[in-house]
Amino acid sequence: MSRDHVQSAERSADSAEAPFLELLARGASADAYEQPVLLARAESRPPERIAALEQAKLLALRVRSEIEGRRRREAELSALFETAHDLAGLRDLDAVLQAIVQRARSLLGTDVAYLSLNDEARGDTYMRVTEGSVAARFQQLRLGMGEGLGGLVAQTARPYVTDDYFHDERFQHTQSIDAGVHDEGLVAILGVPLMIGPQVIGVLFAADRRARVFEREQIALLGSFAALAAAAIDTANWLTETRSALDRLGRANEIIRDRSGVIERASDVHDRLAELVLRGGGVHDVAAAVSEVLDGTVEFAEPGDAPPAALEASRTEGHAVRHGDDWVAAVAAGGELLGALVLRGHPGLDPVDQRTLERAATVTSLLLLARRSASEAEQRVRGELLDDLLDSRDRDPRLLRERAARLHANLDGPHVVLAARLDAASADADQEAAARRRLWSAASHLATTRHGLAATRDGGTVLLLPLGPGDTATSLARRTAKDLGTAVREGVTVGASAPVERLATRPDAVAAAYAEGQRCLDALRLLGRAGDGAAAEDFGFVGLLLAGDRDISGFVERTIGRVVAYDERRGTDLLRTMDAYFACGMSPARTKDELHVHVNTVAQRLERVGRLLGDDWQSPARALEIQLALRLHRLSSAAPH
Repeated sequence: MSRDHVQSAERSADSAEAPFLELLARGASADAYEQPVLLARAESRPPERIAALEQAKLLALRVRSEIEGRRRREAELSALFETAHDLAGLRDLDAVLQAIVQRARSLLGTDVAYLSLNDEARGDTYMRVTEGSVAARFQQLRLGMGEGLGGLVAQTARPYVTDDYFHDERFQHTQSIDAGVHDEGLVAILGVPLMIGPQVIGVLFAADRRARVFEREQIALLGSFAALAAAAIDTANWLTETRSALDRLGRANEIIRDRSGVIERASDVHDRLAELVLRGGGVHDVAAAVSEVLDGTVEFAEPGDAPPAALEASRTEGHAVRHGDDWVAAVAAGGELLGALVLRGHPGLDPVDQRTLERAATVTSLLLLARRSASEAEQRVRGELLDDLLDSRDRDPRLLRERAARLHANLDGPHVVLAARLDAASADADQEAAARRRLWSAASHLATTRHGLAATRDGGTVLLLPLGPGDTATSLARRTAKDLGTAVREGVTVGASAPVERLATRPDAVAAAYAEGQRCLDALRLLGRAGDGAAAEDFGFVGLLLAGDRDISGFVERTIGRVVAYDERRGTDLLRTMDAYFACGMSPARTKDELHVHVNTVAQRLERVGRLLGDDWQSPARALEIQLALRLHRLSSAAPH
C-alpha cells in the first residue's frame, strides 16, 4: 500500500469520527447513528471512507451505551435514597403502599409496578396497589398460592423473573390471571417477596409491556428495596395497631404514655436512620446512632468476625438473635451475607429494641450495596482514564483534564507511574485470581484516597500517583509497596518511573514511564528484593539502563556532585586528582608522579574526597560508579554548548 493511500485512510478515519461525536454531544437516538453511513453509501464514497464510518459508528454506539448505563445506575441509586427519605415521614398504610410502588417503578424504569398482600384467611394473595396500570380486571386480580408468577413468589418466598410471561412454562397459568395480564399487556415481569422475618406478607412487582431481561443487579436492588418496604409496611401496621390499642385504653393514662413513648422512639429511630442514608453516612455512623438509642455498644462486624452460628441463625430467621450477653443481626442483601450488627453486653432486649437493631441492619445493607455500586463505578472510570493515557496518543488534552477533574485528579502536576505485582504465585488458579482482585481493589482504594488513577495490566496493577512535597519516586514506591502489602496481606513489589509532568499534553510519556516502572520492578525481583519498592535512581549506574530518559546528569550529580561543587567553589583540583588516582591503579606514589605534586598533597586531596563522598568511596562497587561518573562528567564538559 502506498504512503499516500495510507495517509488518505488515516485522514478518512479521523474525519469519520466527527458526525458521531456530534450525535453523542446532542444525545441522539441509536437509529440516528446509521445516517452518516447511509449518506456515504448514497454518495458513493470510497470503500475505506465507508469502512471508517462503520468502525466509528460501532465505537460511538459503545460509548453511548456506557453513558446510558451510568446514567441509569445513578438514577437507580437516587431513587433508592429518595425512597428512604419518603418512607421516613409516612405513617398511613395506604400512603406507604402507594409510595412503595411509585418508587419501585422509578427504581427500575418499568411501565408498571404493583404490590400484592397475602390474605391469610382466604389463603391467597390479592392486588393491593398499582402504578401505571390501565386495566380494571388486572387491578382486581387475586392469585392462589402457587398460581402465576406472583403466587409462586408468595408461596416459595423466592424472587422470580420472566422475560416473556405467556411463553414461560414454569408458572401455573390460570384463565383469570392470564386474562388480567393480557388486558394490561404485560410481557416481562419481576417479582420479589415482601418479608417480615421468615413470613411472606406480599409480593412487589416490576413489569414491562415488552420483552426485557432483568439483570442480576436490578433483582438485588429491588430485593433490598423490598426489605425496606416490608419494614415500612410492618411499621405502618404496627403504628395502626398501636393507635387502636391506645384508643381502647384511653382510661389507662400510664399505659398510654408508655406506649406513646415506644411509638415515638421507634419513629425517631426510623427518621434518624433515614437521615443517615440521605446525608451519605456510613455503616459506622449507623452503629453509632443505634448505640445511642439502645444505650449500649453496637459494632459492625465483617462476616468472618461475627459468631458463625448466631450469624447464620439471624440470616435464616430474619431476626436478631441472642448470643451470650450479645445480640447479633445479620446484614444481608439479595441473598449475599455482608456482615452483622452486634449489640454488646445487653442480654435484656425488649421487642421494640430488637426490631430497632433489625431495622438498622436493613439500612446498613442498603448503604453497603449503594457504596459498593458507587465504588465499582468510580474504579472503572479511573481505570478507563489510565488505560486511555497508556494506550492512546491522540486524545484531546482538554477532555483528558475534564475527566481527571471529575475524579479530583490533576494531570498537569508531577506524577509517578508505578508497576505493582504480587510476589508469590499460587498454584491454584482461583486463588491466584482472588489475590489479583484483592491487589486491584487495594490499588483502586489507594488511587482514590491519593487523587490518582489505577488500572489492571500485564498480570499486575499500574498506578498513576501525584508526587507530593518532599516526596521522591523512591519514597513513593516504597510507601506504596508497604501499603498494598498490608492491604492484601502478602508481599507486593513496586517499580517506579522518574517523575513526569503535563500528562494531558504528553500522553506518550505515561506509556514510557510505565515501561520504566516495569523495568525497575523486574530488576527488584532479579536482585532478590521482592516486596520492596524502588525507582531507577536507586540502582546506581544500573539505573541508567533502567531509566527511560537516561538521566546522565542526574547520575553524575548523585555520584560525584559534591566534589564537582567543591572544586567550583574553592578552585581545587579534586576531580583531576581522582581521575589520575584511578588511572594509576589507586597508587598514591604513581599518582603524585602523574600530577607532579608531593605525595602528601595527594593524600590530603584523597582525604578531602573521602569526607565529601563517604569512607566507602574506594570500595569496588562505589569505585566503579565513581569512575563511570567521572568519565561521563568529562565527556559532558568537553561537549560543545
